[in-house]
Amino acid sequence: MSNVRRLRPVWAGTSPDVTGTPVQPSLDEVGTPLSDVTFVVVDLETTGGTPVDCAITEIGAVKVRGGEVLGEFQTLVDPGGPVPPFIQVLTGITTTMLMGAPPIDEVLPAFLEFSRDAVLVAHNAPFDIGFLKAAAARTAHPWPGNRVVDTVRLARRVVTRDEAPNHKLSSLAALFGATVTPNHRALSDARATVDVLHALLGRMAPLGITHLEDLATATDPVPGEVRRKRSLADHLPDCPGVYLFRGPGDEVLYVGTSTTSLRRRVRSYFTSAEKRGRIQEMVRIAERVDPVPCATPLEARVRELRLIAEHAPRYNRRSRNPERMPWVRITSEPYPRLSVVREVRDDDGAAYLGPFSSAGAAALAVEALHEAFDIRQCTRRLPVVAPAGASACVLADMGRCGAPCVGGQDVAAYAEVVARVRHAMVADPAPVIAAHAARLGALVDQQRYEEAGTVRDRLGAYLRGASRAQRMDPLARCSELVAAGRLPDGGWELVLVRHGRLAATARVDRRTDPRPVIATLRATAEHVPAPVAPAPAAHPEETDLVLAWLEQPGVRLVEVVGTFAYPVRSALADTDPASAVAAHTRLLTGDAAPARAADPGVVVPRTA
Repeated sequence: MSNVRRLRPVWAGTSPDVTGTPVQPSLDEVGTPLSDVTFVVVDLETTGGTPVDCAITEIGAVKVRGGEVLGEFQTLVDPGGPVPPFIQVLTGITTTMLMGAPPIDEVLPAFLEFSRDAVLVAHNAPFDIGFLKAAAARTAHPWPGNRVVDTVRLARRVVTRDEAPNHKLSSLAALFGATVTPNHRALSDARATVDVLHALLGRMAPLGITHLEDLATATDPVPGEVRRKRSLADHLPDCPGVYLFRGPGDEVLYVGTSTTSLRRRVRSYFTSAEKRGRIQEMVRIAERVDPVPCATPLEARVRELRLIAEHAPRYNRRSRNPERMPWVRITSEPYPRLSVVREVRDDDGAAYLGPFSSAGAAALAVEALHEAFDIRQCTRRLPVVAPAGASACVLADMGRCGAPCVGGQDVAAYAEVVARVRHAMVADPAPVIAAHAARLGALVDQQRYEEAGTVRDRLGAYLRGASRAQRMDPLARCSELVAAGRLPDGGWELVLVRHGRLAATARVDRRTDPRPVIATLRATAEHVPAPVAPAPAAHPEETDLVLAWLEQPGVRLVEVVGTFAYPVRSALADTDPASAVAAHTRLLTGDAAPARAADPGVVVPRTA
């Protein structure tokens, strides 16, 4: 152990803001300042260039924190064989010098203890760390996984060719006036690397690299004006939540979410990890980031959706107009038909599929129902009694429509067809799957694969729309639902949902009785008016998030006001058309037991 020596770390202290003015951020919020990081600067001498057939002959290391040398480590190592002549000339380490030196299996545990919980630093780190990892593997010592900093990569970031002919340790030591001249001996080279490290970090401070977390991306090819904006994340909390990038006019440019740490997520926008062109453009014009801390990841995702819908940021591409998502509706009239609508209405006899992501997907679902049922496809409203002289369309001649327009079916007969269509929409998709399975089989036998692909897409659109409506409908009708999910630390995540909308959420630790918290949630939660089911009282994507959370393992229902149940014979079993057709085929051939119950009914989700 050497005497303690004090170095002035020019990189410790203030960091610049986006205007270049030095500021002192709160160290509790921005991460670990470099002045508080313990570095172990290490250098090795070896018998050759690769750890496969070469060995370590000397280890030198310096432990430093905040400019103060805390300790030094130096030892020769017996490589288990002679030192090549050219290595002896280069390093001055001879075979004779290594006689009696400890082998690596005795030296390595001492070095690992010396560098415990420290950040390893080396000049050309892949070389030195590669030898150390190989030695650990040969001696059956687990590698601790320390963070590693390579001063060569840092130098390439901030030292130009005009300043130094190359980025070798000797060149950098001369450039920065290191107190020790490197001489190919491990401890001397490690001491020189300490001075080089401090000088490099001093140059990086104006680029916003002032904390340990910044070093992970210090060598990223990020423009200086972008990297300096990392200070926008300094005040953000280390918790789940939503963040809003704001522009020069305080307008919301972009809304995003983090389910773990707002600070870490926002910082990633100022590194080379961000590849999206439109987001890079947004970062350049952003002037502020506003956080919205959330109690749980579910709340963060829901708030993100709501804020996107509220502000319609120009750099977000997610759905901003949930009210415009299309549905497939069976109309309420004497001779109902299928139509694509943008609104769910409270009409007697109406049934809905959806919502769909696009009008094209909704149209495919309509075609799927037309394939399975002889429901009329004309769009005009038909009178109860067909007028004299009316003529039927070609579908009637093909046997694909009962022709109520010309009196081929009365209201009662046509109502039987509509009842089967409605049942396929709200409960059992089996008739639609059967019709498409038969059609697909015929097309494949004729090798008409493009048409088969269209039929498959049609069935898939129907199954997804039916599944979504059948999942949302019971939750939209449920006036209140309280559920609890077990957290990894033994606590509970509590969620209160009203008509498919997240109305309140909270976390309690394992030492807290959740029942009083639930009572508080119920008393203070948002009032949610009942919607027209199956449309929920929220953005459909919000209800999807809530349902996905409810279906997680370990989530239990605590209390339900109303009925929360799914149809037994529903589209929830299979939304993939290929799987649905395969399951239908197995049922027909008797190769598998029925996947659904034989009798119609409901299945109630598990309760606590």
